[in-house]
Amino acid sequence: MKLVILDRDGVINKDRDDFVKNSLEWEPLDHSLEAIANLTQAGWRIVVATNQSGIGRGLFDLHALHAMHTKMHRLVNQAGGRIDAVVFCPHTPDDNCDCRKPLPGMVKEVTERFNVKPDGLPMVGDSLRDLEAIAAVGGQPILVKTGKGEKTFEKGGLPEGTLVFDDLYDAAEYLIQTHH
Repeated sequence: MKLVILDRDGVINKDRDDFVKNSLEWEPLDHSLEAIANLTQAGWRIVVATNQSGIGRGLFDLHALHAMHTKMHRLVNQAGGRIDAVVFCPHTPDDNCDCRKPLPGMVKEVTERFNVKPDGLPMVGDSLRDLEAIAAVGGQPILVKTGKGEKTFEKGGLPEGTLVFDDLYDAAEYLIQTHH
């Protein structure tokens, strides 16, 4: 099974410094829906793994998060794609959970649920903690320069073997071409 894990904010949709708090603020990035559709049509399964500490911080509730994800699924479906699952961490950094990226808790949840090995498993993110979460289990970190990605790239210190692309569309094209 070809499976890819995608971070959400800054990869699929526009990120905000004040958190994406409701479905109106959830706006897709250019070509991200098309990228997911291309992956789907090339036989990939797509899982979103996202830190959503805005819940733990009291900025929005599960109902609002569900509405954002309903919108995301709808727009992806309209573009011809499918997201198989969404896993999220609602905790704040102070909660010391094991699911918040850079810890690999959500990645492990995905590998167990879909019965895939983490070795070489690709995960696309825009921040160092996304890359560290997948690198921790031997997966393939992929950085996109959307969202916080440009800053992440300039800062350096990326896990060994990190692939870098301008956006999700380019990352998806690479995955489709190299894993057929």
